[in-house]
Amino acid sequence: MEITWLGHACFKLRGRTASVITDPPGKKTGYTIGRPTANIITISHDHEGHSNIKAVTGSPRVIQGPGEFEVAGVLIKGTHTFHDQENGSELGRNTAYVIEIDDLVICHLGDIGHVPTAEQVEELSGVDILLAPVGGGTTIGGAAAAETVSLLGPKLVIPMHYGTPASKDKLDSIDTFLKEIGAPKAMDERQPKLSVTKSTLPQETKVQVLEYKGSS
Repeated sequence: MEITWLGHACFKLRGRTASVITDPPGKKTGYTIGRPTANIITISHDHEGHSNIKAVTGSPRVIQGPGEFEVAGVLIKGTHTFHDQENGSELGRNTAYVIEIDDLVICHLGDIGHVPTAEQVEELSGVDILLAPVGGGTTIGGAAAAETVSLLGPKLVIPMHYGTPASKDKLDSIDTFLKEIGAPKAMDERQPKLSVTKSTLPQETKVQVLEYKGSS
């Protein structure tokens, strides 16, 4: 499977039988994702920076909210979380998705605003690759993201939703997260995209930074 970061909380997951786009951003975020093609779109919440469905071509199936789904051989489970630390009273609900594609289990946390509860950790368990917000603001920041990684125990962590030259949101840089998780040199090993299989996963948790690529 191939993973490309299109910016903000948006990734393209390209498997053998299907492609998934997560949280396509609107232009106000500062990211331009082009016109990517996908079979499936997952939407963590309906804020403009995460729900630009019209940007994606290919007549994709749109999944938004908790539940279990199967599309084109891809299994998806949505777990209810919150966009803030006050049970959603400030920013509303968020859905974290577990996506099974090409024998890999990927978790996209969306704009989660709190460290997952014990019940949520159980629902999100068994993850190979974690796509986690780390920039604070309306989501968890570096320290909470590092704690979340410790709770979920993925083999790979790909940071998202942090301050970059392209981003117009007021977000922290990736540096705090990398310091908290003990991976200060991860930026030196960043890649434009990641090709990964079950057999190539690292034995211990590794942070893999991807370069923003605003295209299909």
